[in-house]
Amino acid sequence: MTPRFLGDTAALLGRSLRHILRSPDTIITTSVMPIAFMLLFVYVFGGAIEQGTGRYVDYLLPGILIITIASGVSYTAFRLFLDMKGGIFERFQSLPIARSSVLWAHVLTSLVANVISLVVVVLVALLMGFRSGAGVLAWLAVAGLVILLTLTLTWLAVIPGLTAKSADGASGFSYPLIFLPFVSSAFVPTRTMPGPVRAFAEHQPVTSIVDTVRELFAQKPVGDDIWTALAWCVGVLVVAYGLATVTYRRKIA
Repeated sequence: MTPRFLGDTAALLGRSLRHILRSPDTIITTSVMPIAFMLLFVYVFGGAIEQGTGRYVDYLLPGILIITIASGVSYTAFRLFLDMKGGIFERFQSLPIARSSVLWAHVLTSLVANVISLVVVVLVALLMGFRSGAGVLAWLAVAGLVILLTLTLTWLAVIPGLTAKSADGASGFSYPLIFLPFVSSAFVPTRTMPGPVRAFAEHQPVTSIVDTVRELFAQKPVGDDIWTALAWCVGVLVVAYGLATVTYRRKIA
């Protein structure tokens, strides 16, 4: 990374963050839906769901964190779409700045906004009774995995942000991502699901990520779950980053 790239990215990041500060409703909206799901499942459905011993909010929180990220990255696609349609990219091309800094500024903005939303969700979970005896290292491991997942989904969001024909199309890509936790171990154990659904749930990335975070919070051995989760995140990140950068070069060529 050259000093020019870092400086340009920092300047554009500041621009994007100022937009968020002027419209904090973005972060509020991102947090509202996951919190609503958490309230609904804990206080309405929680008594009927058998997930083992312990508080249901403890079991539920890892999946809610993933829904928060999936909801948040949709705004990255939306902001990219607006910049593309508003001619912002063409203006940047006329300036002596590193071209890749434009994408990285959007990605880092997504990371900052999602971290704020995740903190809000965790604070609400604490008010609802969430407790964890995990130490500093376990919390750092959770933070690292969540940040890696945010980067992965953000680069995935860049692709529809650059290629969508409408604002709804840009942000709508996140709906399948929000749905995935419902067909995983996020809300109920996979053993309670019928055969084909269980097979899908146990072999899709959300389950390994949720199980890893849950085990870290509960101070249990993570086993192979963490390596499966990391493999999914890194694999999708590499593919998404490659496709996003190729798409970006074609768009600005």
